[in-house]
Amino acid sequence: MNAAESPFPEPFEIEITDSIDLHSFSPKDVKKVVEAYLAEAHGKGFTIVRIIHGKGIGVQREIVRNVLAASDVVESFKSAPEFSGSWGATIVKLKSN
Repeated sequence: MNAAESPFPEPFEIEITDSIDLHSFSPKDVKKVVEAYLAEAHGKGFTIVRIIHGKGIGVQREIVRNVLAASDVVESFKSAPEFSGSWGATIVKLKSN
């Protein structure tokens, strides 16, 4: 879909909470979305966030974890517990502001 076909002619703001579900984003945008989300979540003072990337074959998880490993605001990350998404989500501990 090109910009002319987009139902949203202007960028729109998404509320930043302690969790983001990447299923609604195009795979080509995941890296930038996660980078922007981490910066915003850290700026808002969140210390723990959950990134839902899905289970699938692991491509999204790999992208997410590469971004997390390279981020200056991430202290640590791990697969979510069973009740919170298991290996279809990653729990991220952010550094203190």
